[in-house]
Amino acid sequence: MNACAPHLAPTPLLQQAELALGQWIDPYLGCDLLSAGAVRSLDTTGGQLRLAIQLGFPAEGYRQILAEQLRGHLLAQTDAEAVEIQVAWTVEAAPATVQALPAVKQLIAVVSGKGGVGKSTTATNLALALAADGARVGMLDADLYGPSQPRLLGLSGLPESRDGKLQPMLGHGLQCMSIGFLVDEEAPVIWRGPMISQALTRLLNETAWDNLDYLIVDLPPGTGDIHLTLAQRMPVSAALIVTTPQDIALLDARKGLRMFDKVNVPVLGIIENMSLHICSQCGHEEHIFGSGGARRMAEQYGSQVLGELPLDIRIRLGADDGLPIVVSAPEGSLAQAYRDIARRSAARLSLQPQQAGQPQVAIVDA
Repeated sequence: MNACAPHLAPTPLLQQAELALGQWIDPYLGCDLLSAGAVRSLDTTGGQLRLAIQLGFPAEGYRQILAEQLRGHLLAQTDAEAVEIQVAWTVEAAPATVQALPAVKQLIAVVSGKGGVGKSTTATNLALALAADGARVGMLDADLYGPSQPRLLGLSGLPESRDGKLQPMLGHGLQCMSIGFLVDEEAPVIWRGPMISQALTRLLNETAWDNLDYLIVDLPPGTGDIHLTLAQRMPVSAALIVTTPQDIALLDARKGLRMFDKVNVPVLGIIENMSLHICSQCGHEEHIFGSGGARRMAEQYGSQVLGELPLDIRIRLGADDGLPIVVSAPEGSLAQAYRDIARRSAARLSLQPQQAGQPQVAIVDA
C-alpha cells in the first residue's frame, strides 16, 4: 500500500478506515481487501469516507452485498458520518494463456481421480455460476471417451466451420466444444493415446473461442494421456479437484492433486460432491459416502475445501434434462452453493502470482 503524501499527515478517520479494512476478511478471497490488492482508492472529506474497490473475479451478484456489508462495518468501526463505496471487478489475463489462446484469459481444468463422482455436472454448474456473475465462459469437453457436455447443456447438432475454425455451440450462455458434437452419441471413441492427445489439441486450438474470461476444461477421470497433454502443452492457469467423501474416491483424487503438483499447475482447492443426502420426505440427513474426507485430504496436502455439495435428485434431473440446477432454479440453495464455490475458486485464482503488477492503493487525504 502506498504511503500517504509526505506533506499530508493522515487524519484519524483515514487511520481508522485503514485499520477497519485490515480487519475485514472477504469470505471469497479468504483475506482482507488491502492484502488482496483490491482497494483502489481510499480518501476522506470531512466526515465522509470514500472507498473504491476492484475485485479480480466476477462479482455481479456480489458487488451490492459487499458494498452494504463494508459500509456497515466502516460505520461501526470508524467515526465516519457517511461512507461511499464503489465496487467493480475485472478478470486479469494469465500471460501464458493469452499468448497461446489470445481469446481466453484463464484456463481452469476440472478433474477427478475416479469416475462417477459428479465431476462433469459440477464443472457445468460452476461454469454457469461464473457466467451468472457476469463472466464470459467457455466449456471444453475434454472427456473424449465419454463426452457429456452436449447432454448436460441440452445441445445437439454439428458446429459450424468458418475460416478453418469450429464455431462453439451455445448452451445457456456458455460457449461449448465437445467431441460429442462430431460423433454419434452412442458411438464409442476407440482411439489410442496419440490420437486422443491430437484430438484434444485440435479441439482447443481450432475452436473460435470468443473473448472468454474463463475456459473450463472438463477432463476425464484418472491421470492419463489427456491430462498430461493438457498439463504439459496447454496454458493451464489452475485446476479444481472434485471428489466424494468416500475413501476410494479420495485415494484417486489424491493422485490427481499430486499429478498437477508435479507439473507445476496450482490446485485451487477441492470440491466435495455428494457430501450429504437430505431425505426429500422427512428431512433426515445422512452421510452416505462418509464425512470429512475432503477436509482431511486438504489438510494433508496443504489445500483447501472450496465447498461441499449435497446428493440431491434435482441436480441429477437437471443434468439429464439439459437444464443444470444453476439455470433451472437460480434462486435456490443448490444454485447458491455452486455460486459460492465458483466465486471462491475465481477469487483464489485472482490471488495467484501470475496476477502480478496490479496498481497499488492510492490514499488521498483532503
